[in-house]
Amino acid sequence: MSTEPRVEDLLRALAPQVLGVLVRRYGDFTAAEDAVQEALLAAATHWPDGGVPDNPRGWLIQAAVRKLTDQYRSDQARRRREDVAALREPPAGDVPDRDDTLVLLFLCCHPALTPASAVALTLRAVGGLTTAEIANAFLVPEATMAQRISRAKLKIKSSGEPFRMPGDAERAGRLRSVLHVLYLIFNEGYASSVGDDLQRTELAAEAIRLARLAHRMLPADGEVAGLLALMLLTDARRAARTNAEGGLVPLAEQDRRLWDRELIREGVALVTAAVARGTAGSMGEYQAQAAIAAAHDIALRVEDTDWPQILGLYGILERMTGNPMVSLNRAVAAAMVHGPRAGLDLLDAVADRLAGHYRLDAVRGHLLELAGETGAAVECYRAAAARTTSLPEQQYLTTQAARLHTGQSR
Repeated sequence: MSTEPRVEDLLRALAPQVLGVLVRRYGDFTAAEDAVQEALLAAATHWPDGGVPDNPRGWLIQAAVRKLTDQYRSDQARRRREDVAALREPPAGDVPDRDDTLVLLFLCCHPALTPASAVALTLRAVGGLTTAEIANAFLVPEATMAQRISRAKLKIKSSGEPFRMPGDAERAGRLRSVLHVLYLIFNEGYASSVGDDLQRTELAAEAIRLARLAHRMLPADGEVAGLLALMLLTDARRAARTNAEGGLVPLAEQDRRLWDRELIREGVALVTAAVARGTAGSMGEYQAQAAIAAAHDIALRVEDTDWPQILGLYGILERMTGNPMVSLNRAVAAAMVHGPRAGLDLLDAVADRLAGHYRLDAVRGHLLELAGETGAAVECYRAAAARTTSLPEQQYLTTQAARLHTGQSR
C-alpha cells in the first residue's frame, strides 16, 4: 500500500479532533478552522516524503496553534491578543489525549443556527466534505452553501458558546440535527454524489464511528440505535456494490455471499431491540429505514425479499417525512408487489417535486423497462446519465441505455 492514501486517511480522521482542541482552547471557530486547514496542508506536503511523526495528532495541534498565533500577531487591529495567544500556546508535550469530535459535532448543531446551516457546518467541520459536495447534497448552488457555512461560523462565534457537551435537556434538542448530519455524511461516503469513485469509505467509516459514540452516550435512544443499525446494514453490502472494474452493481444483481454477515447481525439486533423498546406507533424514521435495510439484508436470495413488508414500511416512512425520495423508493416497492404500472403511477404523483433530479429518470427508466416499454426506458436512462454528477452512476446508466438500445436494434 502506498504512503499517500494512508496519510490522507489519517489526516481526515485527525482533522475534527485537532479542530476540537483549538475551538475549546481559543473559542474562535473560524480562525481555528483556518489554522487547522493550514496545518493539514503542511502535513500533506511533508509527511508523504518525510514520514508520519510518532505523534501525528500532537504534530497537527502544535502546527495549528503556531498558525493561529501567527494569525493573531499579524492582525494589527488585534495586537493586544498577541500576548494572550502566546500565553495560551502550550509547551511541546501538552497535547490533550481526549477526542473532542463528538463535542464539536454538538457545537455545530447550535440552537442559534437553522437546521440546514447546522448540518452544512458539521459536514464541513466534522465530516470533511467540500463546500461543493455539501451543496450537491442540499441541491443548492455552491456559492449559496459557502455563504451559509460562513454565516453559521459567525453565529457560533458571536454566541459565546463554551466548548463543552451540552446538558441533557439542551442535548435532546440538538440531537435531531446531529443524527441528520451523520446520515448525510454516511450517504456521501456510501454513494458519493460527485467524482470518479462510487464510494468514499473513509467518510462512511467516520459516520459509523461517530454514530457508535452517540449510541454509547445515549444507549436508550431508539433513533440513535436506528441510525447506527441503518449504517451497519447498508455498509454490510459494500464489497458487493462494485465489480472488478469498479462499476456499480445494483442491489438485485449483487453477490450476497460478499455481504458482511457480522455487520448484518449487529444491525438487525440493534433495530430489533430499538423497535421493541418503543411504544406502539413510536417508530422513528431511522428505525423505519433500518427495518427496510434489514428486510433486504436477511434475504439470502433476491427472490426471497419480503417486498410487501418493505412497501408497508415505506408507506410509514413517507407519512413520517413527506420526503419525495422516500416516495421514489416506495414506487419501486409498489412495482415489485403490484406490478410496474402501479410504480409508474406513484412516480407521476411525485414527479413535480423531483423535476430535474436524475434519480426520478433512473427509477422511471427501470420501471418502464420492467413494463416492456424499452424505447421510453432508453430515453429515461440517457436523461438520468446526463444529470448525475457521479461518474460510476453515469457509466451504469449509460450502459443500461446502450444494452436496451442494442436489444431494440436486433
